[in-house]
Amino acid sequence: MKNFGLIILASVISAIVSVSLYRYFEEPREVIIRESAPAMYTNYSDQLPSGLAPRQFLSSSPTNFTSAAEAVTPAVVNIRTTSGDYEFWGGGSYSGSSGSGVIISPDGYIVTNNHVIEDGKNIEVTLNDNRKFTAKLIGSDSSTDLALIKIKEEDGLALPHLMFGNSDSIRVGEWVLAVGNPFNLESTVTAGIVSAKGRSIDILEDMYRVESFIQTDAAVNPGNSGGALVNTNGELVGINTAIITRSGRYEGYSFAIPANLASKVIRDLKDFGMVQRGILGVNIEEVTDELAKDIGLPAVEGVYISRVNPNSGAEDGGIRRGDVIIGINGVKTGTIPQLQEQVARFRPGKSIEVQYIRKGKSYKTDVTLKTRNNNTALVGVRDESILQDLGIELRDLTKSERRKLDVDGGVMVKSIIRGSKIERTNMDPGFIITKVNDANVTNVEEVISELKKTTGKVLLEGVYENYPGEWGYTFSK
Repeated sequence: MKNFGLIILASVISAIVSVSLYRYFEEPREVIIRESAPAMYTNYSDQLPSGLAPRQFLSSSPTNFTSAAEAVTPAVVNIRTTSGDYEFWGGGSYSGSSGSGVIISPDGYIVTNNHVIEDGKNIEVTLNDNRKFTAKLIGSDSSTDLALIKIKEEDGLALPHLMFGNSDSIRVGEWVLAVGNPFNLESTVTAGIVSAKGRSIDILEDMYRVESFIQTDAAVNPGNSGGALVNTNGELVGINTAIITRSGRYEGYSFAIPANLASKVIRDLKDFGMVQRGILGVNIEEVTDELAKDIGLPAVEGVYISRVNPNSGAEDGGIRRGDVIIGINGVKTGTIPQLQEQVARFRPGKSIEVQYIRKGKSYKTDVTLKTRNNNTALVGVRDESILQDLGIELRDLTKSERRKLDVDGGVMVKSIIRGSKIERTNMDPGFIITKVNDANVTNVEEVISELKKTTGKVLLEGVYENYPGEWGYTFSK
């Protein structure tokens, strides 16, 4: 018992000595625990460690999504399309699709994906408050998978809507929200971070496709297509479009069209009914490690020019085969998707600054973008009188129609005005124009362009879906 008491005494003395020595050599510390009402978010300090740059963009605190969700959900709608084909007594023949859309103006303009509406004749929109509207298709673009539709508020009230944000400002690692209607579950909000930018996943079939997706890990499932990708300020930074999956369901890889590209496409669809696509007029390749070494590049990045088309904007601006484009208007273009996105933001006739490397030296030049036909004229469906004079209404083929007919492109004759030049040729609605005077045409813009430069006789060649062989119709302008 005596020994036990000595042991306890020695332990106490040892502890006192240890604490005294620690306090003598260690600087005093102050730990502050600050707690007010139950925390709704986590704040962060603007004082960053030496050598780190401060944040260059504005975003609300990254763990509070309630404000953004409340602001966004009223502007995200459910979209259902039907083909209008029904068979009674036999079980029915229903075809259609469903997805999401984003109201972008108080008067009812809605942006969605082209693949949501492309095969539908009737478009029904259901708002967040369960009101239903029939929508009108304003225009669509298969090369970016975007479409613009419009509904009309019968009482003339302003509809809830979102403003386009700056998708260039978002950063990898930043929080974002995906809002849509997966599996017809209305007003579903999921959160994730930006996983990458400038992604191409080769899902668009258009030969002039532009794929420069924002990749996120926010949960996106069937039905989310056309919905909103927003930052934590509630700003629209992307249109959710696709997922990569082996199961058919979300597996962590979601992709959205950047808002800066989408806003340009939507403006074109609203103003012209079609996209005004300005192009450089070059053939391009990715820069590989081997190619970078061969041509003396300082880094494996940029876009290699393998061909410059005659009379193109690139040729006029002095771009040559073998040059490597590294930037557009001061924005770095390290990959083909990044270059395509930057160029696709501008209409024909717009001058852009191209930064490039030639034989190890950096240069800049101004390039005026042109159309596929090497001119700067803007073409619009609604403001072109040439089709009205001929008495014909046209539209581009949908993706499924091209597959069914096994054609790369073509233009569908939607209607023919009675007593017009086209009616006198005995052409029927449903005719698919593939050539104008032996020139292949893949869209309405190219048909109009060929008609404009033709005088005298015009030959329209093409096919019918339900009649074999090729057909031709001739008329004089």
